Order: sequence, then structure tokens, then C-alpha cells
Amino acid sequence: MKNFWQKLKKPILALAPMAGVTDSAFRQICRENRADVVYSEMASATALYYNEKKTLELLKFSKSERPYVVQLFGKVPEHFGVAARIITDKLKPDGIDINFGCPAKKVFGHGSGCALMPQKKLAREIISAVCQNTKLPVSLKIRAGIRTINAVQFINNIKDLPFSTVMIHGRTYEGKFTGRVDFDLVCEIKKIIPDKIVLANGGVDSPEKALEILSKYKFDGIGIGRGTLGRPFIFQQIKDLIVTNSYTDYDFKRITAIMLRHASLLWKTKKAKGMFEIRKHLAWYVKGFPGAAELRRKLVQIKSVKEIKEILENKTAP
Repeated sequence: MKNFWQKLKKPILALAPMAGVTDSAFRQICRENRADVVYSEMASATALYYNEKKTLELLKFSKSERPYVVQLFGKVPEHFGVAARIITDKLKPDGIDINFGCPAKKVFGHGSGCALMPQKKLAREIISAVCQNTKLPVSLKIRAGIRTINAVQFINNIKDLPFSTVMIHGRTYEGKFTGRVDFDLVCEIKKIIPDKIVLANGGVDSPEKALEILSKYKFDGIGIGRGTLGRPFIFQQIKDLIVTNSYTDYDFKRITAIMLRHASLLWKTKKAKGMFEIRKHLAWYVKGFPGAAELRRKLVQIKSVKEIKEILENKTAP
């Protein structure tokens, strides 16, 4: 299969994977707002190994999401190999990603995510298992480092393997989501694997910050995670800023339209469960607007798209 990564126009703007956030509805919203590539939520390789039907249902996607990358986590190479075959043959996304970067306690404590980075032999076995069982491009998500190993050492250990792309969260495991973001380290990795796609991740919370990073550092693009919460249009704003040196601020009316579109997609894909899940997104969307506290109080109780529309229509646009 073709490696879509090499055909994307640079700088690449990717929606980084986020558990509980990057489901099909949110991926569609981000693609509609010009994200170049979107990642799934983390999917368990072990769950696919033992019960593929349930996990494949969670990973379903719309054609409008392409290019779409499925991210796997786990710690057993055999499970990764089987999961890669299942995803390739039955789901048919555009790529498969291996999570070496998640610092969450329930993932790390299981021996997965960032806990795999210091385990050099096991890391190689996992990457090899995926690459040997798919023709899709394989990407990696890693962190700047953890304890006894940094991202440069990790990449040097696996640089000969046939993965195509790496996204580096520029904070260490210890730094979680608030420490310093080391973009110089990402540049160093690009020098080690110049023929592969290298993306930086972490701390991109505005179009200006994205342009600053892309102008100063030499890598292929950025992955944006928490900077998209309530602002999936950040991708469009970044692209406008790059091309025209300006971008449009989204007023309450424009954001309302995105909120209703997002809610409609969640209803379509998840029905009542989707209405529960949209509540956190609605709170993010209205953040910073006058009367946001009162709006949040109402929106976190909604049970239908109709209720959302009524609440927003009764809000006087600032």
C-alpha cells in the first residue's frame, strides 16, 4: 500500500491521538477544519487479539476522515502482530501507529505506553511485529524521554526498522503535560532519520505558537492534541496564518455552528452515549465567552441535539 505520509504537503498538521476525545465525530470535525491527518483513540492490541469485534466497532471511521491512523497500545509483540493483520485486512485505515508515549497511570502501570521506551529489545520486537504484519505505513508516538533513556537514544535503537513516521511529544514522562517542550531534540531526531517523517507534539495552543515553532525548527510538521479542545478550527487558522500572515477569529455564531455539527455527528455515531460524551466538548467550546459559566451549567445536562440548539439560540451572541 502507498505511504500517504510522503504525499502530504508540509508542514503537516496532525490531530494527535487523545483517549476519550479523538473519536470518529471529532476526527471528522477536525478534518473539516483542515487537519491533514487524524489519529484514533488508543486501541488495545490485546483487546483486538482476544475480541476483535468489539474493538473494531470502536475504531470504525468515515471516508471523510482519511488519512486516518489507528493507534495501538500494549506490551506483547504477538498481540501487536495479530492486531496489525486484523486492522489491515478488516478496518483498512491509512496507517497504524504504536504508542510509546502515553504517561497515563493505567497505561504506564500496565507496562505499556511510555513504559516501553527503556525496554530496547521489546520495543524493537513490537515495531517489527507490526511492520511484518501490515503493508500500511507504520508510525510511532514517543516522548522526549523517561528516566534512563531519551528520545534520541530510543530512535538510534530502532532507526533501522521500516517505520515511516514518528511523532515526538517534546516533554519527558516526568514532565507529563506541563514540563518544558524540547523542540531541539525533535530536530536532532530529524537529522538521525532524515528520510522519515518527523512531527513535533506538545504545547501548541494557538496559531501564533504553531507558526513560531514551524518557523524556528526544522521538522516536517506538528501534532496538536489539547490545543484542539474547543478549537478544532485551529488547523484552519494555522494554515491561514502561514499563507496570509493573518487568520479569522471565530465568534460565538461560528463556534455554535461547529458545536451543533459536532453534536449531530456524535448522535449519528453513538446515539444517547454520544450526548453524554459531547458535554465535555460543549464546555470547551464556550470557554472564554461572556456567560460561559451559566452556559456550561446548562450544556453539561443536555440529552439531545435539540436541547443544545435551544440553549445556544437563547444565548445572546456577544
